[in-house]
Amino acid sequence: MGHSTTASGSRASAAAPDSASGTTAKTPGTAKAPGTAAKAPGSNAKALRTMGHAKKPRQAPKGASTGSKTSGSGHAERVFLVQTAFAELGGSAHGPGEIAEFTGLDDSVVYRILQSGIYQRIFERVDRGLYRLRTSAAQLAFTALDHRLDGAQAVLRDLREATDGGLAFLYMVAPFSGAQRQCVDMAVGDSDLAELGMTPRDVLSVTRSLRTGASGRTILAYLPEVLQQRVLAEPVPDQAGPGVYRDNDALVASLAEVRDLGHALGYEECMAGWNSCAAPIMWDGSIMGAVLLLKLKSVMPVAPESVIEATKEAAAVLSRYGAARPSADQA
Repeated sequence: MGHSTTASGSRASAAAPDSASGTTAKTPGTAKAPGTAAKAPGSNAKALRTMGHAKKPRQAPKGASTGSKTSGSGHAERVFLVQTAFAELGGSAHGPGEIAEFTGLDDSVVYRILQSGIYQRIFERVDRGLYRLRTSAAQLAFTALDHRLDGAQAVLRDLREATDGGLAFLYMVAPFSGAQRQCVDMAVGDSDLAELGMTPRDVLSVTRSLRTGASGRTILAYLPEVLQQRVLAEPVPDQAGPGVYRDNDALVASLAEVRDLGHALGYEECMAGWNSCAAPIMWDGSIMGAVLLLKLKSVMPVAPESVIEATKEAAAVLSRYGAARPSADQA
């Protein structure tokens, strides 16, 4: 499913969807993707592995005191381990035993942290023996993200110019769903949605899915296994293009290529007649979104190296926007 050359872009939608994504051909000399570098098995979705799913020995985290008293940096690290467990495990709620097995902490230590976190408005008890993060955790995330993408529009305009009029989009992980994406910015000139041949309903139903499009698969490639499995269980959107991955084994294999090459190529995956290239935006080792470059198949049957490199550079710039800055002490 891939052909390629460069070409000038056509006018496109103001909410334009991610385009066709096909098999990503390996390009010699291409830099590896930021973030996760390990390859996922190419044949079976069940073979995917992420940190924390193998049973861990019960031992105190590095830096913790050897006695029963939890204080200082050792106790703080345990608290952070418990918070992280909720994100890594996925699902709606978890018990102390499950969290203890995942983190390697004692059940009693986890229980005390959860109880304390309830009063500190970090956790909440949803059922007998089950806990989850409070919505106040989302507020912390929004605060952390504030102003991180200032300047994104200039980056997208530069990408459009570097690709001879390609349509540039910025997709981010949807804030209220860890297994969907949304377009938050674009550089498409005065394009009209109708020129893409899609209705607003098509845009919402196709481009939010991580199963479809170069940007969708790029984001999916770096998500935890629990979220990948959720996406693999979803049906393919009815309005998807002829190049969409319908076989889960082929889709999983494509995710390994994304991590290996640092980009994804899309061939009529979201809609007929449009090809694309996408690269990941990584903040502090976590996937946050993807930059997408979209062009008509007639002018870009296969993405040339110049388009791939320009897209990856735009993603790298936006990745630096979100990277943690050294503290004054570190400096």
